[in-house]
Amino acid sequence: MQTNLAPEFADTSVGAQAQALLRQCVHCGFCNAVCPTYQLTGNELDGPRGRIYLIKQALEGVASTRATQQHLDRCLTCRQCETACPSGVAYGRLIDLGRAIVEAQVPRPASEMRQRQLLRVGLTSPAVKPLLKPAVRAAQSLPESVKSRLPKAVMAHLPERRDPGPWPAPIFGKPRARVLVLPGCVEPALAPAIGRATARVLAAAGIEAVFPRKQGCCGAMRQHLADPQGAGQQMRANLDAWRPYLERGSGSVDTIISDASGCAVMLKDYGHLLAGDPRYGPLAAHASSLARDLSEMLPVLARALQNRVKPPDEVLVYHPPCTLQHGQKLPGIVEKYLGALGFKLRLADEEAQMCCGAGGAYAILQPDLAGRLRERKLGHLLPAETGNPAAIISANIGCILHLQAATSIPVRHWIEALDAALVKDAGVERGPKQAEGKP
Repeated sequence: MQTNLAPEFADTSVGAQAQALLRQCVHCGFCNAVCPTYQLTGNELDGPRGRIYLIKQALEGVASTRATQQHLDRCLTCRQCETACPSGVAYGRLIDLGRAIVEAQVPRPASEMRQRQLLRVGLTSPAVKPLLKPAVRAAQSLPESVKSRLPKAVMAHLPERRDPGPWPAPIFGKPRARVLVLPGCVEPALAPAIGRATARVLAAAGIEAVFPRKQGCCGAMRQHLADPQGAGQQMRANLDAWRPYLERGSGSVDTIISDASGCAVMLKDYGHLLAGDPRYGPLAAHASSLARDLSEMLPVLARALQNRVKPPDEVLVYHPPCTLQHGQKLPGIVEKYLGALGFKLRLADEEAQMCCGAGGAYAILQPDLAGRLRERKLGHLLPAETGNPAAIISANIGCILHLQAATSIPVRHWIEALDAALVKDAGVERGPKQAEGKP
């Protein structure tokens, strides 16, 4: 696709990146065939090919409109189009660039601005983070009569409070590996059981987990809400917190992991996003080279725990998140290794590769489209003729909360299922006790 950049984008890094991505596109339309929003609306501008044209026009100086902004907003950034694209267009990077350009050109209504600012700051700011857990617990304790009067899009994703269980006891002797764990923004408050299960399973496999105290949001929320500057600040803050663990020495780690596949995608992109930063670029590239999704630890975990796992007899239905399948290009990894450990897994009977509609903040910002996609996904995960499974398992907190809001069947992270199946050893400690801090 040929482009003629407008003067304001010529000779800029944004213009050069976008032009290189646009020129890969050959207009074939394979992307539209797998795009969730195009399938729902049938509108060319709600598919990747149409959105690429809108971004091209903005770069060429055509005035963007409120309609342009809305069509870009409706993209889930699920990146299934990347999996289908024969030309290898990195659409996820292009949509982020396009959103930032249009955001600077088209003012939003005040209500939308407030909502987006609340998501950017209220969920990701270090100043707000200490308040999030008590706020969630207070909301969980409200009577139903009060909950029903609060914003439905938010309250629908408020899970029931569950006991997360104990932290593991310290590992004695030399660990198999030492990993840095990023717990994410909302997971410690909304689903602390995931992080606890991650720590227990890693410890059972002889892997030491460290949680640097000053690390924060990975930056994905701000990046996808057209705030690349804010995302950059969060990435640099994390790199500063990680610096002692990334430099060679007795305190260094082997890997950086996230048990949220959406965060793991972002971690792997630090090197690209900060490539032009002379101070942080090299460190960002190193961090990205060490970044792994928790599922990538499964080969090690399966070997270490093969004689210590007693899977349930019941069937578990597995929903692979888009950020694992399409963002990280890791299809089949959870199914393969949990199956090898004896778990009985079932995937959706159709459209296993399709997005559930969570999309980070998408379920809050686009509740109608997100709800329709969730209904479609649950219909495939839970067909009436197969009977209900013991649980639905996934690999991303966003998918877990989104699906749980519309079904009575438990929706859990796969690490929780593995943790529950462990033949437990004696010796766990109650409460956080670790020099590096726990979320």
